[in-house]
Amino acid sequence: MSEIKTVDARGFACPQPVVLAKQAIEINEKVKVIVDNETALENVKRLGTKQGCDVQVEKKKDGTYEINLTRKAGAVGTTEEFVPSCSTTPAVSGPFVIVITENKMGRGNDELGSVLIRAFLHTVSLQKEKPDVMIFYNTGVKLIVQGSEVLEDLKQLENEGVQLLVCGTCLNYFEIKDKLAAGTVSNMYDIVDTMTRAGRLLVP
Repeated sequence: MSEIKTVDARGFACPQPVVLAKQAIEINEKVKVIVDNETALENVKRLGTKQGCDVQVEKKKDGTYEINLTRKAGAVGTTEEFVPSCSTTPAVSGPFVIVITENKMGRGNDELGSVLIRAFLHTVSLQKEKPDVMIFYNTGVKLIVQGSEVLEDLKQLENEGVQLLVCGTCLNYFEIKDKLAAGTVSNMYDIVDTMTRAGRLLVP
């Protein structure tokens, strides 16, 4: 009878419990993982399933959980990298929104920041999962006018269904409203409403 390897992951923050469990199940046929929160519980259970294990859970009187993972005969675990979910709150439904606040990315060197924002937007255009909405305000509006080095990437995103909202006040401030080459002129009400409803909000 195979010896059971015990992994006591109580008190460890995510993703440590699942990392320890993964290391143990890769070299042991049977592993018992002890955790003290539901996030770790769900992550270890998902790991066990992906690794082709039989997964049994027992909740103890002290509030901890014992998760027994047993590799099934002939089972082959997935080679896909397992990414634990460390969120302690339920997923929020809503659009995926990217907010571009400047025509550069990061603080420090402006020339480098310009290179980075171009690389970021080009990479977004190549991603399989596209944002639902992109919002441009402050100097970020300069990226979506005639002559912008990222204009073709933004037009491609718009053609693929990404909504581009451009701050009208910002365009007027920089006196470039007549040079807008993609997207829709928007206002603060629509911008705030879109950001408030976002399921995911990314500000590079």
